[in-house]
Amino acid sequence: VQLQASGGGLVQPGGSRRLSCASSGFSLDYHAISWFRQAPGKEREGVSCVSSNGRMIVYADSVKGRFTISRDNAKNTVVLQMNSLKPEDTAIYYCAGKVPGFCGDSLNNQDEYQIWGRGTLVTVSS
Repeated sequence: VQLQASGGGLVQPGGSRRLSCASSGFSLDYHAISWFRQAPGKEREGVSCVSSNGRMIVYADSVKGRFTISRDNAKNTVVLQMNSLKPEDTAIYYCAGKVPGFCGDSLNNQDEYQIWGRGTLVTVSS
């Protein structure tokens, strides 16, 4: 039972990157899935959450209007589309899952998440 984040890499400022979170060994149908990130020397912070049915989506203020989260339960995948990237978006990005499958204030309460994947590094630099 695990999550796997992928899609990281080097991107220039203003560019785009698409991250994927895939489950292995279980279905994502009942889980809220979130993306978190940890920049060098900083604490891990919540980026975005999508509820189990996809009807509730939450974004951190720092990424609103630039990032889009979506899910395809049939493929057991959650995608984070990141546009207009800035150097301050540089971080290791993690996906995490929780039940019950609502987001609530869980971006600020990481202890609510039962399953964490290994991160993928996104570097925004010219």
